[in-house]
Amino acid sequence: MTAPNRNALWARTFVDELARTGIDAVCIAPGSRSTPLTEAFDGHDDIETFSHLDERSAAYFALGRARRSGEVTPIVCTSGTAAANFHPAIIEASQSRVPMLVLTADRPPELRDSGANQTIDQEKLYGDAVRWYKDMPEPEATERKLRSLRTTASRALSESTGADSGPVHLNFPFRKPLEPTAVEDDIPNGLSREALDGRDDDPYVKTTGGVPELSEDNLRKLADELTADRGLIVAGPADSPGFNTEAIAALAHATGFPIVADPLSGLRFGGHTRTTTVLGGYDAYLDERVTDDWPDPQAVVRIGASPTSKPLRKYLARTDARQYLVDPAGRWREAEFTATNLVEAEPSVLAWRLSQLVRNRPDSEWNQLWTDAEETHWDAVDAETGAFEGRVAADVAELAPEPSTVFVSNSMPVRDLDRFARPSTKARTVLGNRGASGIDGIVSSALGAGSATTDHLTLLTGDLAYYHDMNGLLALGRLGVDATIVLVNNDGGGIFHMLPIEEFEPPFTEQFKTPHGLDFEATEDLYDLSFDSVEMGDFRDAYAESVASVGTDVIEVRTDAKDSHRVRDDLRERVVDALTD
Repeated sequence: MTAPNRNALWARTFVDELARTGIDAVCIAPGSRSTPLTEAFDGHDDIETFSHLDERSAAYFALGRARRSGEVTPIVCTSGTAAANFHPAIIEASQSRVPMLVLTADRPPELRDSGANQTIDQEKLYGDAVRWYKDMPEPEATERKLRSLRTTASRALSESTGADSGPVHLNFPFRKPLEPTAVEDDIPNGLSREALDGRDDDPYVKTTGGVPELSEDNLRKLADELTADRGLIVAGPADSPGFNTEAIAALAHATGFPIVADPLSGLRFGGHTRTTTVLGGYDAYLDERVTDDWPDPQAVVRIGASPTSKPLRKYLARTDARQYLVDPAGRWREAEFTATNLVEAEPSVLAWRLSQLVRNRPDSEWNQLWTDAEETHWDAVDAETGAFEGRVAADVAELAPEPSTVFVSNSMPVRDLDRFARPSTKARTVLGNRGASGIDGIVSSALGAGSATTDHLTLLTGDLAYYHDMNGLLALGRLGVDATIVLVNNDGGGIFHMLPIEEFEPPFTEQFKTPHGLDFEATEDLYDLSFDSVEMGDFRDAYAESVASVGTDVIEVRTDAKDSHRVRDDLRERVVDALTD
């Protein structure tokens, strides 16, 4: 490897090592201090660059790519507040265990705490939201420093992936010149080939990963404890890259337990639903008036993050059951504090091994309670003729082409998908940012996910999330990502109608619902997309037309949040009444 100065050599060596470890894409926000890294990434033949004008959008785009692929997409920015704009996506990546490599450029050490322009304290900027932080040494063209640099690159990726995946932050101080201009005697003669070019074509340090497993004795003990007539497998939102559906289905068959599948679990949709009992309507019927007459489960196996559904979480808290919280990192992710056992193991591996040992004779009446409740819920949904937001989510789940990536926003869209997306055999990869559950960066996360696959991409979002990340739409033209964006527009924070504050006016409308009155059709010309505002009754046809066409379409469905909540409440009451008669 040749370079005109030590900054260029340092950055090119680091990027070369990333490429050797398998990094094939990077998100870069423009800036001066990060010039060495930008030049190195842009000049590497094996790495695709995604250029973003907005650091927040860049970070969420990278998060979406990693959430869909399970692979790291590094993010690069200059010094100062640019780095601070990465922070929301870093928090989400940390909370939802998405691998991320954050590369921030910084001023040289002597300019820190000096009042120098565009200089802030970037050391440990993201606190404990990162799995590992390193303030990089200043570039130096010596054998040991270059070996250390390559080792750091490999270690950073290793720290970012694995059982407790998440962000890693490397802070690079650079002094001028930042451009690849020649500096006489900056790089000494006689550097070894290994220092300059690494070890052949392999990574400098090869990391052999593994997954946590139970010992044979503990596995058999757990298998004995799961010998039960009545049980459940509760699958919350999956970590990246998700569960092995065949393994979880095998455990369901061995135990006879139904799978209660969050829409983000990866288990709500797919071929396994042909032969496995997968439940999706629980948000409507897990009401105390219904379940008080049900026997409690004896054993519950919980995988993934905390479920989206509050009624499900509260039901589990009410049951007198052994609850096994399976987590590969040994972390506690159960805020009702009713789980009885924490099992440190990779869920899919554990499920497969358990399926070879457990042979239950399930209580047919127990399983029938759940399947009857499911049927009652879906019959009520099918019979509902009123227009409400949940119908849009149900239509997307039903009509999205196969295979599809469906990215869903927080607040009401993910709750509607949870309650109204019927389990099916269709090939769906459903994703969302449920780590911190914010509405920021939703557009960028979705487009990042779309960039990592050839699947059709649908984004189901609300109006506030769309507004919050309109900057992210710039990726459509600049980066060549297409999508169908379903925009449910209820003119403000519709989710607040679910809270008691709805009854207090003021301050409800102006301080909580916050109607904005924006006409989003202006984004059509601004971002070169197709925008169509339709009535709810015309949505299915508009969606089908969009997925069959090329380019990005925004389909806006204007709704009334209060009316939609009343339909949801009425549906719940009808289901409860039917199950308690």
